[in-house]
Amino acid sequence: MNEPKKLYRTEGKAAMLAGVCGGIAEYFGLDPSIVRLLWAALTLFWGVGLLLYIVAAVILPRKSDVY
Repeated sequence: MNEPKKLYRTEGKAAMLAGVCGGIAEYFGLDPSIVRLLWAALTLFWGVGLLLYIVAAVILPRKSDVY
């Protein structure tokens, strides 16, 4: 059987700050740069991106903790 997908923060070169965008990109099969651009737009235009990023960085486990 296929193992269910898990959402986590990436580590190493894939992570720029806390690895949140890299983990979301892996989960949805997207390029991390696209996720980072969308996150920046959320922050600049609606102001919620920074708060969501901090919450995700605290809540999401690191990849090494999941696998």
